[in-house]
Amino acid sequence: MKDFFKYLTPSEEDKDWGLYLNVAGKSLIEPKSVYPSHEHPTGYHFTWENGRILEEFQINYITHGNGILENKIGKFQIKPGTLLVTRPGIWHRYKPLKKTGWLENYIGFDGRLARQILSNPIIPQDQSVFQLGIREELIDTYYKIFDIIQKEKPGYQQIASGLIIKLLGYIIAFNKQRSFSGNKIEKVIQKARFQMREKTEQEIDLLKLAEQNNIGYSYFRKMFKKYTGISPHQYHLNLKIMRAKELILSTEKSIKEISYELGFKSIYYFSRLFKEKVGSTPTEFRNKAYHS
Repeated sequence: MKDFFKYLTPSEEDKDWGLYLNVAGKSLIEPKSVYPSHEHPTGYHFTWENGRILEEFQINYITHGNGILENKIGKFQIKPGTLLVTRPGIWHRYKPLKKTGWLENYIGFDGRLARQILSNPIIPQDQSVFQLGIREELIDTYYKIFDIIQKEKPGYQQIASGLIIKLLGYIIAFNKQRSFSGNKIEKVIQKARFQMREKTEQEIDLLKLAEQNNIGYSYFRKMFKKYTGISPHQYHLNLKIMRAKELILSTEKSIKEISYELGFKSIYYFSRLFKEKVGSTPTEFRNKAYHS
């Protein structure tokens, strides 16, 4: 795809949607080139001496070359596969090295939903640089956004907003995976998840599993939650509830039979847990399905 940039004029309807795109572009900055280009509007152009403050989010993906970023958090080295997240109201400045230049893909966006997502603790609030490597999924998402905004067909802002959320999802996923990739703990977590799925009706001795792999249980539990978002115990309970829903809907077994089949010693505990996670008791869940 050739270099380009496009500044957009989102309508009030687009803004009411909750997430809207303001700018997007792709640019190859040759070594020894002036950066940033003077072709950009006043609100986006800046000098290295003064830096700038934006009133929107920007995500800049560097896929070639090296550079530097400075903001209130610190000074960061940029290399191929680095993703820069710039937040509204935060002073910053970045540039490619004169001897290398760089290839940048960028989007600028804002909106109520954008601010809600990017304030979520799952995205590190004190992190502006993500070393994710060259990822085809990220490049493909950028290119799809570029293609959509160049055509500007009706509803393009709403489609683009979905792709931005997809991009944010990739950032979170790849950032999480980076800390596990190739580590022994990832294999242990995967083994534990496999056992839980294969033996939904049984209790899994996770203490023993951790011990067999020479890992302390507290460390295993902490890393399992970081990897999946929930504790091992809750992960297994969720699998049991999923299986319970299948049995309730696809068999004529009594709630008591299903409860014992899934390893619950008390039908009362099973029913209370089911309602807590599903929003209705097992009986209510079955009756609703039969009468819908």
